[in-house]
Amino acid sequence: MLIANIRDQTANMVKRASIDREELFRQVKARLGDRPFIVVSHREPYIHHLSGREITWNRPVGGLTEALDPLLRAAGGIWVAHGSGSADKKVVDVRDRVAVPPDSPEYTLRRVWLTPDEIAGFYLGFSNQALWPLCHIAFTAPVFREADWKTYRKVNRIFADAVLKESAGRRAVVLVQDYHFAMLPGILRKDAPDMTIGQFWHIPWPPYEVFRTCPWHEEIIAGMLGNDLLGFHIGDFCRNFVESAGHLPGAATDRRGVSIARDGRKTFVQPFPISVDFAGISGQSRRPEVRQEMERLSRRYRLDGKIVGIGLDRIDYTKGIPERLLALDKFLEDNPGYRGKVVFIQAGMPSRTDIGTYRDLARRVRRLIKDVNEKYTTGDWQPVISLTGQLSRETLGALRNLADFCVVSSLHDGMNLVAKEYVAARNDGDGVLVLSRFTGAAEELADAILINPFATNDFAARLKEALTMPETERRRRMKNMRRVVAGNDIFHWGAGIVSRLLEMAGA
Repeated sequence: MLIANIRDQTANMVKRASIDREELFRQVKARLGDRPFIVVSHREPYIHHLSGREITWNRPVGGLTEALDPLLRAAGGIWVAHGSGSADKKVVDVRDRVAVPPDSPEYTLRRVWLTPDEIAGFYLGFSNQALWPLCHIAFTAPVFREADWKTYRKVNRIFADAVLKESAGRRAVVLVQDYHFAMLPGILRKDAPDMTIGQFWHIPWPPYEVFRTCPWHEEIIAGMLGNDLLGFHIGDFCRNFVESAGHLPGAATDRRGVSIARDGRKTFVQPFPISVDFAGISGQSRRPEVRQEMERLSRRYRLDGKIVGIGLDRIDYTKGIPERLLALDKFLEDNPGYRGKVVFIQAGMPSRTDIGTYRDLARRVRRLIKDVNEKYTTGDWQPVISLTGQLSRETLGALRNLADFCVVSSLHDGMNLVAKEYVAARNDGDGVLVLSRFTGAAEELADAILINPFATNDFAARLKEALTMPETERRRRMKNMRRVVAGNDIFHWGAGIVSRLLEMAGA
């Protein structure tokens, strides 16, 4: 009876989410009218590849595409992004445009081309060796190189020119994505004052005392104040930005701390907690292919009868993977009765391998996994299973549903969608989420077991709590978390930020 009720509740949540999504998009399209709607991001929503002599395409997996692709379809807008695929140049027209989705075109993808040196300075350099560690405060020193900064500004100018060409002097509504384009709003504001410009910053914003260590912090903040609307995941990041902007010459913040006035105009700062496609992930978990993959993984890794835990991460120093492995080691040391009974699957996809700190981290993770396994492995049992490389949707779905507990131990994260994906996948209403307090998701998923990943002994104790939690308590907590994620899914996030931007545009 309990499982049947859970299935009914899940079916109702999925149905409601689908209906709400269509209504949200209908409203956004009606309010846009004839205004051009332009999205700007570094990564493109569709990529064309050469496969032998044939051209193929794929849609990268990610929350940004999931949220904004349907909105662009509804609005018939334009998405400006870096063309990175091996066949991207072969399919565009003379204006570097291609209609997408390729199998059923509904909007325009405008591709921007960058040289290897521009990618190195703009993306690998300033974006990911300066801004990324600076904003995450993950105890990895940012690298501030003048050459990278100059390239970052140059690429922001290149993207701005592409947006200006696509708007063609019309009063466009522009939504800029992420930390790659801090200077872009200011450039657009200067060259097209009538544009309505918004930006969502997908990573944390640190306190002013941290951010001002960047030699060009004033230029960055000034560029971001070109926005009408600036979104972050949570209120703390909004407050940090408002405080930082308040130190800029000529800037004034309002009493409520929700806007900054400068040069005769205002930028409003607001939290928009990003989420996942609850209906899509929930539906995927019920597919026969996922059940078959669960059976395959169980046989391959001898999981039957075991307590299974998972960690699903990019190999990034913000994710707390070494801290997780140290806590697991401490748990097995303190609780010998669980040896032979618990299997932890650490699935980590290599990331930014052109950067030395990422290569060093990958080596450290491999060494820690080896150390734990050498310390505790018996003849027919190994505590940690390492999966590397890109995993299929079926494998991800299988791992989420096999796992009795999921560990998200980020040292600092804007949101962390892995936590929400695990919750969305659990149609059975069971499972325990062990979640770092230093994620944006911790503000919404209060029924997770919250941990400090730096406190190894307490982290280990919380793992034991996850393993010993009574079933009724597990289900109560999971039911609450599923309600939260279903009620604020990725489509509500996308429609919410665009709707707020349209209010500012007078639409």
